[in-house]
Amino acid sequence: MQSIIADELKLRLLPVALIFTNEKPEGALQFEQGARGCLIPMLCAAAEGKTVVFDRDTVPCPGGMVGLEFSAGWGDPDAFAYFLSVGGGPSHREGEGYKKTPELAKEAMGGQPSTIDPRPYRVFKPLTAVQPEKESPRLVVFLANADQISALATLANYGRPTNDNVILRFAAGCGSVCLLPDQLNLEEPFRAVLGMTDISARPSVPADLLSFTIPWPMYLEMEGNVRGSFLDRKDWLKVKARLPG
Repeated sequence: MQSIIADELKLRLLPVALIFTNEKPEGALQFEQGARGCLIPMLCAAAEGKTVVFDRDTVPCPGGMVGLEFSAGWGDPDAFAYFLSVGGGPSHREGEGYKKTPELAKEAMGGQPSTIDPRPYRVFKPLTAVQPEKESPRLVVFLANADQISALATLANYGRPTNDNVILRFAAGCGSVCLLPDQLNLEEPFRAVLGMTDISARPSVPADLLSFTIPWPMYLEMEGNVRGSFLDRKDWLKVKARLPG
């Protein structure tokens, strides 16, 4: 399906639909079993037109297992708290320095949502390849620059009386495009999640882009609000004129 938002924002990468499903799509890209790496490049591949699939045996890192809702646990929480902060501890790994102390890291981990969805596959595919009459996306992910994020954030608030319809939380890259937006939107009012601020994931995305993830019903709401909004007005047209493409 075509996206009015994507056309209006002149996105250089396609919006990506995330689908939880019992059926594995034929011909989809997939990591080999046991491969190590990061799933964010696969998200980018979907934004470039590929269909990508993950199952429990082909998620390339433990964090991705949690981020894609295949696992609700972080392994040894003490070891992970040291890894997230100063390093050492039970696993003797070098620390990432994302939290000042292991204690702060462990407390932050306790505040993160975690869940398991029983369906065996997570599919990333370009929104243009989605057939709404046959499949129902869970989430839609935009990879966008500052001007485009500004428009998405404004549009997310446009049809609502509240001004807090976009949130940003500390999270892994995969968590910010799947776990967080999914678990924070189990009931209305739905909100968008700004993400891809994970420093470890940043090398896998273009330097000027962040993610903006919304649940499917909110995507449809925003699509229906494009015409007549600020996107038809002169201030946006000034911004739009400097977007490449």
